[in-house]
Amino acid sequence: MALFLVESPMPVSTDRSGIQAALDRLAEAIQARSGALIEAQVTSDRSQLFVILEAPDEATVRQAAREIDLPITLVKTVRLVGQTLEEVRSSQGAVDYIVEWNFPAGLTMEAYLQRKAANSPKYALVPEVRFLRTYVCEDMSKCLCFYDAENVEDVLKARQAVEAPVDAVYRVGSADKEQP
Repeated sequence: MALFLVESPMPVSTDRSGIQAALDRLAEAIQARSGALIEAQVTSDRSQLFVILEAPDEATVRQAAREIDLPITLVKTVRLVGQTLEEVRSSQGAVDYIVEWNFPAGLTMEAYLQRKAANSPKYALVPEVRFLRTYVCEDMSKCLCFYDAENVEDVLKARQAVEAPVDAVYRVGSADKEQP
């Protein structure tokens, strides 16, 4: 089984119950195909949905999304870094911010993981931010990093501390998408 990042513009219904109903239908559709919904994050402005699914292959993910009429803008195989799958499942999706970084051409997974290991201890310089996990696209196109923090300024300070670029910051909860 592999992990897949699915990005979707918000489904037709953007109220909490409509979003939850869509996610419940997606969870059922992927389970029927021997997969699992690992987590889902909705941007605070409810314009974007980020879903992590465990599934046998990309076709299975696309088929499950089609079955529930979920529009998809991106499906990529991802690697989880920073937490285990069990930790993600037990956290029940507690995330405040998602940072997107589009990788430069030529960056390898090995180089990225070495850089991450070397710089991660620097998060201690910004104790008001807690790094949770990263999903790295296996094709090395981008990664999504998940954080627990009070505000975007602290997240950006943490990114500076670990010397990691930012292409977009998404608030999960009550504020709009923020650009650095």
